[in-house]
Amino acid sequence: QVRLVESGGGLVQAGGSLTLSCAASGSIVSINSMGWYRQPPGKQRELVAVLPSGGSTNYGDSVKGRFAMSRDNAKSTVYLQMNSLKPEDTAVYYCKVEYSDDYTGPIRSYWGQGTQVTVSS
Repeated sequence: QVRLVESGGGLVQAGGSLTLSCAASGSIVSINSMGWYRQPPGKQRELVAVLPSGGSTNYGDSVKGRFAMSRDNAKSTVYLQMNSLKPEDTAVYYCKVEYSDDYTGPIRSYWGQGTQVTVSS
């Protein structure tokens, strides 16, 4: 079984900052990528940032220049530093991991439970 523990959401004023974290654990042999997605109220889930193992981060257009994703491989944890937050960043933020649970098996996906980020104007 895989477990993703997300933390760091909350309420912040426009222009402020928050840092989200997501720690992966469980039956993971290798991680292909970890990423952040968000779902604003009444809208579809969208990409925020995804970091492939050994690659560079890909950011959604709406967060480029404001958000930064990093990864601590030793802890299988990713972070999302969110700066210059806007009311339109209000959403539930989800962590996703793509992983293998054995050396020859397929790549699987697992989503975290989500953490609420609310930006007040």
